[in-house]
Amino acid sequence: MESDVQQALKAFTRRFCDAWHDAHSTWPQSEDLYGVPSPCIISTLQDRVIWQPQPFEPAASLSAVERAMDIVVQEDIHAFYTTQYAGDMAARFDGDALTLLQTWSEDDFRRVQENLIGHLVTQKRLKLSPTLFIATREDEMEVVSLCNLSGEVTVEKLGTRQRTVIAPSLSAFLSGLEPQV
Repeated sequence: MESDVQQALKAFTRRFCDAWHDAHSTWPQSEDLYGVPSPCIISTLQDRVIWQPQPFEPAASLSAVERAMDIVVQEDIHAFYTTQYAGDMAARFDGDALTLLQTWSEDDFRRVQENLIGHLVTQKRLKLSPTLFIATREDEMEVVSLCNLSGEVTVEKLGTRQRTVIAPSLSAFLSGLEPQV
């Protein structure tokens, strides 16, 4: 049975893909991912790829992050990063622009785990409570993260204690996203 996070992520991805198709008469496209192998690619054009989400296979988890940091991470973050392969998706939450991060391929999943470990190491060094990023914002010093202690979604200013709760849970956050195409 799918978790609330998996259902909300798939529902947002459908909304995003449908909005893109309605606006452009094609499925989502990315210039940034051109030339990067992925099971998501349905067509390659001259300078971009057209993609659709694909099931995350083989099954995986963020256990490498847990082992490296000697912590247990929220079950929701496992679901978020291992439900599907997809391109990053532009969205708005309560009117604020963001880019929802996704894993593009198995190789990308390894990189995501390395980046999460780096993020957690920095937080540990600065004596900050652990968060796991899920989206970027226009201000590159801010990220949207899942608080590993409370399960709340926050906007955090990197390297500082500045955090603002924007959703009580990851599923609530994903359900509140509006696609931007």
